[in-house]
Amino acid sequence: MSSLTAGGKLAGRILDALAEATTDAPGITRVAYGPGERFAHDLVRNEGEELGAVARVDAAGNLYLTLSGRNPELQAIVIGSHLDSVAHGGNFDGAAGVVAGLAVMAELVGQGIRLPRDLIVLATRAEEAVWFPLSYPGSQAALGLLDPRALEARRSDSGRTLAEHMREEGFDPDAVRRGVPGIDAGRIAAFVEVHIEQGPRLTAAEAPVGIVTGIAGGFRYVDAKCLGAYAHSGAEPRFARHDSVLGFADLVAALETEWDALEREGREATITFGRVQSDPTQHGGSRVLGELGFTLDVRSAEATVLDRIEAKLQNIFAEIAGKRGVTFEPGPRFTWDPATMSLALTAGLDRAATALQMRAPHVPSGAGHDAATFAGAGIPTAMLFVRNENGSHNPHEAMEIADLDQAIRLLLRFVTDFDNALDQP
Repeated sequence: MSSLTAGGKLAGRILDALAEATTDAPGITRVAYGPGERFAHDLVRNEGEELGAVARVDAAGNLYLTLSGRNPELQAIVIGSHLDSVAHGGNFDGAAGVVAGLAVMAELVGQGIRLPRDLIVLATRAEEAVWFPLSYPGSQAALGLLDPRALEARRSDSGRTLAEHMREEGFDPDAVRRGVPGIDAGRIAAFVEVHIEQGPRLTAAEAPVGIVTGIAGGFRYVDAKCLGAYAHSGAEPRFARHDSVLGFADLVAALETEWDALEREGREATITFGRVQSDPTQHGGSRVLGELGFTLDVRSAEATVLDRIEAKLQNIFAEIAGKRGVTFEPGPRFTWDPATMSLALTAGLDRAATALQMRAPHVPSGAGHDAATFAGAGIPTAMLFVRNENGSHNPHEAMEIADLDQAIRLLLRFVTDFDNALDQP
């Protein structure tokens, strides 16, 4: 630990305290608008105030810790992420980004550096959609953008609404419903989120930190069906069959072929059938299956790729229907937009990495993050990934504090150079 910055040591200490307080074997659990998230917000608030930051909480419970700059009229730099977790998840998803912001703040204070503009560390609420079936309600509410209907969404464990849980924690869902923002988008010069990588790219590249180029958008069919006809496995000849399994298999193969074509063109996407099921009261070892249910999740950082796959999907449905005598009922479709990171901020992070002689490759994000809300609102946004083995949303997240410390060094250089970089032609 001796080679860590003071900020890195602070980050490690806070993460240890979080893990100890919110352990829920085999992992940790910080329920959105529940005791774990509340503890985390209180801890982060206390640590920020000890550094001299001014704390403020908005109507949705998002926490803002402001270290004042020399000119409060200038737009602020905001560093933020979330503090909730999935059930029995890991300790670093979300929290690492918040403590990285605090660590940068600690370094500025410790080195006696006062930035030209305010630095705000933002801890958002309820980012993990496992609790409320919503995309980033905390950061949406922070910008006054949360759809009022979202307040009626029910928490998966309690069955009670988001509005009820907000009120129970002492916040003001009525103000959220009216669209009262916690922070004015026009006050933000840059939003930067640090997050553990949830895939293997940085581990494979042997790089501690990566600079995110974009956050994937996507579409998801959560209750799709392939409908054929049940029949006796021995008595039904091939020409008369309407086999939902073969229809579904053709769908999988056709989308795999499309994925191959995209990769040959250098385009990135993911295509996932997360759930495949048949009716246990109907299926059997001697039956042709007449109905098969599935989910389909398609993601890409390029909107044109998503449009292409969606169009191809409709053609595939029609082709298979004609060939196999089955029909597809895709059911409800959920979509979310890709988020492009600011080229200017990405260049600033590249310059900071070069100055520190740090290798920070560019990587895409297949998962969604609060940063997508800010980018979608037209706020210049950037992201850093920190190397992390074993993925996320599980107890085996394996981020090293030494790697997070590299992200802290990079971010510190970025914020201290921010206004010099603005002066460049």
